[in-house]
Amino acid sequence: MIELTINAQKHVVDAPPEMPLLWVIRDIVGLTGTKFGCGIAQCGACTVHLDGEPARSCVTPVAAVGGRRITTIEAIGATPAGQKVQKAWLDIDVVQCGYCQSGQIMSAAALIASNPAPNDADIDAAMAGNICRCGTYVRIRAAIKQAAKGA
Repeated sequence: MIELTINAQKHVVDAPPEMPLLWVIRDIVGLTGTKFGCGIAQCGACTVHLDGEPARSCVTPVAAVGGRRITTIEAIGATPAGQKVQKAWLDIDVVQCGYCQSGQIMSAAALIASNPAPNDADIDAAMAGNICRCGTYVRIRAAIKQAAKGA
């Protein structure tokens, strides 16, 4: 049994210690906003926050996160940075198919929380590894800039 704090709620899960956090979040806890994309930490669809920092949940063993604060897309709107990012995403109409967007939003919210005035290089570094097959990168960058201005 592993005790986790996900979105400020305690969960005790019966999972093998090597099970990826992604599958614990989705299949055991039932929060399906975090997506499976590649399974090798290359696409960013599975991004969650561990103590406020973005992490790829598809390669993070559940045993490595006990005692850490886990935030998923379902709760990012409760944070100031998450609120700004979500509003900007809607204002700019970033989403096309939407599959990657939970990971994109999680990475963008972590950036805005740690750097409220990111430049293009900061945005590129923070969003590296978040792949959008629809190619909405221009809108993603514009939304991050709007969120940084406190949209």
